[in-house]
Amino acid sequence: MAGHSKWKQIKRQKAVTDSRRAAVFTKLGREISMAAKAGGGDPDGNPRLRLAILKAKEGNMPNDIITRAIDKAVNGSESANLDEIVYEGYGPGGTAVMVEAVTDNRNRTASEIRNAFGKGGGSLGEQGSVAWVFTTRGVISMNLDPKLDADELTLTAIDAGAEDVEVEEDAISIYTKPDELDQVRRALEENGVQPESVDLERVPNNTVSLEHKEALQTLRLLERLEDLDDVQKVYSNADFPEEALEEFNR
Repeated sequence: MAGHSKWKQIKRQKAVTDSRRAAVFTKLGREISMAAKAGGGDPDGNPRLRLAILKAKEGNMPNDIITRAIDKAVNGSESANLDEIVYEGYGPGGTAVMVEAVTDNRNRTASEIRNAFGKGGGSLGEQGSVAWVFTTRGVISMNLDPKLDADELTLTAIDAGAEDVEVEEDAISIYTKPDELDQVRRALEENGVQPESVDLERVPNNTVSLEHKEALQTLRLLERLEDLDDVQKVYSNADFPEEALEEFNR
């Protein structure tokens, strides 16, 4: 899962410096709308909405915009014509790629995603072609600050219900069952740990190691997909060499 977490770190870094803040807010707003549409506008009784609001605040989305997105969804004006669709495909080197989208025009979105796969050296697959590669899990991520004791943090997370903790040189990822994500997050915060990212993600059950050239192609493909207006999230089971990640992130 190391390649998976490295790609997440790059996405967070790019999000902070992304000048197209309006596009980021649009995606966050759509997730809030879909969550409110599915489970109601009260975050206390709607875990998905609670998580969407948390993600919006991580992205520095103003509270009034969050409130407006919820109100519009509850009143039916914001989410009535939106559909959630998951696309599956293949990247360079035979990697599996999954794309979550929210759209008001299925034909447009499918065409844009198919085009992005083609330009990126991949191909759009059939439904079910790569879904088996991934498992939906709660993921809590943060940089490994020198002030944090990785062993103590791991014990706190496990005691709170985490299934697995992955410690790398500069980052830590905590994995939970989807319905236990919030309780683990709360336990960490109660112990003075503030996560950088809390989300439900499609985590690969196995990864594919890529050579330098294929790794760069895959990273560009994932970024091309992420940049599409209708795309909410992109997942891959690619394992990227450090050199490729460094080159891509320059």
